[in-house]
Amino acid sequence: MSPRRVSNVWLVTFTALLLLGVLGIVIVANRSSRPSLHIATTTITISNFMFHPMSVTVAPGTTIKVINDDTTVHTLSSVTGVFDTGNIAAHGSKEFFAPLRRGSYQYMCNIHQFMMGSIIVK
Repeated sequence: MSPRRVSNVWLVTFTALLLLGVLGIVIVANRSSRPSLHIATTTITISNFMFHPMSVTVAPGTTIKVINDDTTVHTLSSVTGVFDTGNIAAHGSKEFFAPLRRGSYQYMCNIHQFMMGSIIVK
């Protein structure tokens, strides 16, 4: 290989590595300057045919995790149809998002309708 060709290969390689380094610094700096997105999660547990807690207050869009600690199937279903976990198997869990609109949302288990609670979105 001629000395001129070796010099050109070295120059292209050096330039490429330099650009990759600068790009890496820009990406890292951009990531650290972004506000972190913290998505809140609230848990409602079903045990002894009751929701615990029976009422929760959450921000709009909060993830709500429902854990069924009973030995039978349950649901957590909005009385007005705004949200519904569907069937949650015994010892299973499901998640859904709190409504985006502020207000009080009553819910129940569609299978055992004496089980009731509320989600307050503030």
